[in-house]
Amino acid sequence: MDLRVKSRYLVPDDGRFRLRDAPTTPPRSVPGADALRVDLAAHIARIASAQRKLYATDTWSVLLVFQAMDAAGKDGTIRAVMSGVDPSGCQVYSFKQPSEEERDHDFLWRTARALPERGRIGIFNRSYYEEVLVVRVHPELLGAQRIPARADRETLFAERYESIRDHEKHLARNGTAIVKFWLNVSRDEQKRRFLARIDDPEAGWKFSAADVAERAHWDAYMDAYERALRETSRPWAPWYAIPADDKPFMRAEVARIVSATLEGLSLGFPELASAARTRLASARRALVREGR
Repeated sequence: MDLRVKSRYLVPDDGRFRLRDAPTTPPRSVPGADALRVDLAAHIARIASAQRKLYATDTWSVLLVFQAMDAAGKDGTIRAVMSGVDPSGCQVYSFKQPSEEERDHDFLWRTARALPERGRIGIFNRSYYEEVLVVRVHPELLGAQRIPARADRETLFAERYESIRDHEKHLARNGTAIVKFWLNVSRDEQKRRFLARIDDPEAGWKFSAADVAERAHWDAYMDAYERALRETSRPWAPWYAIPADDKPFMRAEVARIVSATLEGLSLGFPELASAARTRLASARRALVREGR
């Protein structure tokens, strides 16, 4: 299965991805903010139309995974891109620090419980990828997971990449279309957004002193993202490294990729069998007679 759609931000599946080649800003030729809002609205409408067919067909499920550094815009992008979708056909999960129960299972267990059923769109705001991102940057977290000892740490993370690839391939084989977005914000832009949060009385609640502390590990996080994307971008579960310094562009590009992916599933409303059409015709006649 190949779920890739055309995008300059598609992460290749051949191990060539390098962070230095992933821009945080859009190309100079990008249209202005007003044009981007028009584009976003058009893609939202396409997503809404495809979602109705997805629900009616009840064959595919769709999983959208969002990963990013703090302040990259995950929440706002999810709200904007999915604003036209029927809430009954969509579910969003945000994965924070694992609970004691979750640590007593394998690292894929808690997200596997939240996978979307057929006909629905599931959104992971952070995901099982935290186990090869934040845990790689902070390996001391492994102590709380009580996993069997490995010969070395690199072997453990290599096995986790393999587990993720196998997990996603299994899901794809069974009808889950997986699309993964890394919202690539620059360190300077993150700083600007943090300062804006601190200075805004209505946004200060979003800020945590721990966010600043994590900036000291920026290079380690970038290395972890590069490795994760390189190891797990595959045709059946592609990664897109989306420039996140410009929010209108980021949202429009994410919406374009989501709409193109859904339309690539060749969804359509189920065709009624002859017996069902006969029952509908009979019901229609009965309703028409009521008004006489």
